[in-house]
Amino acid sequence: MNHRNLLYPLLVATAIFINSCTNQKPSKSVTKKPTTTVKPTTPKPSTSLPDSENKTIVNLPEINREFRAAWIATVANINWPSKNTLTTQQQKDEAIQLLDLLKNANFNAVIFQVRPSADAMYKSDLEPWSYFLTGETGKAPSPYYDPLEFWIAEAHKRGMELHVWMNPYRAHHTTGGSVNSSSMASRMSESTYRLRNGMYWMDPSDARVQNHVSAVVKDLVKRYDIDAVHIDDYFYPYKEYHGGKDFPDDRTWNQYKNAGGTLSRADWRRANVNKIIKRLHDEIHQEKPTVKFGISPFGIWKPGFPAGVTGSSQYDELYADAKLWLNEGWCDYYAPQLYWKEGGAQSFSALLKWWKDENFKNIHLWPGLNTVAIKSDNKQAEITGQMNSIRRMMPKNTAGEIHYSIDGIRKNPEMLKEVKKLYSENALVPTSPWIKTTKPATPNISVEKSSESYRISWNSKEKEKVFRWVLYAKYGDNWVTEILNREQLSKNIPATQNGKKLNTVAVKAIDRLSNESDYDAEKL
Repeated sequence: MNHRNLLYPLLVATAIFINSCTNQKPSKSVTKKPTTTVKPTTPKPSTSLPDSENKTIVNLPEINREFRAAWIATVANINWPSKNTLTTQQQKDEAIQLLDLLKNANFNAVIFQVRPSADAMYKSDLEPWSYFLTGETGKAPSPYYDPLEFWIAEAHKRGMELHVWMNPYRAHHTTGGSVNSSSMASRMSESTYRLRNGMYWMDPSDARVQNHVSAVVKDLVKRYDIDAVHIDDYFYPYKEYHGGKDFPDDRTWNQYKNAGGTLSRADWRRANVNKIIKRLHDEIHQEKPTVKFGISPFGIWKPGFPAGVTGSSQYDELYADAKLWLNEGWCDYYAPQLYWKEGGAQSFSALLKWWKDENFKNIHLWPGLNTVAIKSDNKQAEITGQMNSIRRMMPKNTAGEIHYSIDGIRKNPEMLKEVKKLYSENALVPTSPWIKTTKPATPNISVEKSSESYRISWNSKEKEKVFRWVLYAKYGDNWVTEILNREQLSKNIPATQNGKKLNTVAVKAIDRLSNESDYDAEKL
């Protein structure tokens, strides 16, 4: 066969095709499909065009992004409710005061403890109402309301994410009154042990416990409009909880050995904790892909990591291989509890750098700060110094922190004042590009002129997907950016500012994962 005769027509056809492609007119729209790269990058100023070719084209500045959250503890009535004897209205009033405090300080997320000890701050068919809510395990609020529904609605109304915080294995707290028939310590007595300090603890290696924890998490994700599930550092209990004695899991350990298990007891315990972490990560995203999973482990993996660090070993004491979870990216954000000051045997920045270097998947790294009780001669200077260290060490627009707890700013006016200085500008939560989703629809805006101002109005054909709006106003050559809550659909803005006339306005929609839409703009 003559290959040359067959090849010649093919080459001619190829040349014609290439020529036709190069002579095509360029598309007026440069809107791109969202990427799904895992590695966070510094966003460039937005130059994407709106969906319609006929809309105004402008070059918008990038949006300020930083995760700003506080833990709100319900166990032992630490933060909310202040007492377990409050009326429903008093509970709601306290919640609103806390949320307003955070909103006014430009926080954008709340880490709310909904399951302090295998009980519920919400209506659950799986676990009883919390003692810390009503003063009796299993007793519902009266007049009835669902506290979690209330917290979600009020947080979202203020443009803040609501993360549900839970302890996986604690079945009863020493401040939780007596164990009654409604308590999970009674209902799962074969899988639960009383520790020497009076707490009850579920066996992390018991399949029944693992399945129960999984069911509780899936129930929360399915029924509530939450933004994330958050678990903290209580895996196997700290040794002082049991008077220095080993955790009494002989029953499940012997079952494992009798079935031919070959791991050491420590490795077997770690393997079971690893199993539940990976399982929760996968099941949360299977149930509702847009709900994030966060973990807040003890701040030290092992003594000597990094070099010079001393202290407890969560790897050996809590049987928590937190380094592995971060290496594998088994969550969407990681908040190691770095509750120590700068320098010394647990240096804040040294530990933060070590965790950062272990973050192979480039998920969010938002450390926990000990805003309440940091050991320092000047608490305010220490905490704000740590916040500045986070900003320096993390890539731009990906940084953030969680304050333990809200009392650190609520009961310390000087701390609140200093934190507000660093949060002086509003900020969106950083995006999570590894979570696949489509960007929100482009909003439509309209402009009405009055004598001294302009009324800007906007809306979206997919309003149910909108979590916040970003309004841009250009005076002379300077852009002014404002982040607004989703219920706000219009705003009056002045026609002049600092002697400069308003010449351009634009609006973007922001979804629940903090992704931006294309913009709509008008030149005035």
